[in-house]
Amino acid sequence: MTQKPTGHKAKRIVLASASPRRYELLTGLGLEVEVEPSHVIEKPFTHEAPNDYIMRIARAKAVAVARLRDSGLVIGADTEVVLDGRVLGKPRDNEDARKMLGLLSGKWHAVLTGVALYDVETGKEAVDYSKTLVRMAHLNEEEIDWYVATGEPMDKAGSYAIQGLASIFVDEIAGNYHNVVGLPIPLVYRLARQLGCPLVGGSVEG
Repeated sequence: MTQKPTGHKAKRIVLASASPRRYELLTGLGLEVEVEPSHVIEKPFTHEAPNDYIMRIARAKAVAVARLRDSGLVIGADTEVVLDGRVLGKPRDNEDARKMLGLLSGKWHAVLTGVALYDVETGKEAVDYSKTLVRMAHLNEEEIDWYVATGEPMDKAGSYAIQGLASIFVDEIAGNYHNVVGLPIPLVYRLARQLGCPLVGGSVEG
């Protein structure tokens, strides 16, 4: 990474996730990103609100990776699909995916992404979440069976990928599109500025 003309030392960005979608969104900004997945267990507490859950998990991911580093800005994130207050999560198998898609068919649901940034050098952190509403088209059994057979739903919250084949089933969204993909870039930008590490021209200044 290059030295900035302002005299600030460029800070390494570390993504605490193996998600290729999050990596692509960050590198699409011209940022150099290191990937170091966390191994945090993702399970909500009893009666835990969805927004509290995703922020807790995002922070846990960032902190777990930050403890292994001596420098850098660590980014943790967790995305969940919420229908009628219930977190759907990722499908266990094809039948579970069919069930989730059936529940989402013809309805509005919320996609929440918790984002946590942790500055290893200073120990400062910032956590928040973004919410996007998505309306799924009415899906018949043939469409659901076809989509599940593609294999795309299997590692996706709510059993669908808006940036993939499922785009043909998404009728409308209200909110940030990239939030549904897995990382709300405007929120990442705001949190980085809050920590005094703005995302600038291919690096993070700190």
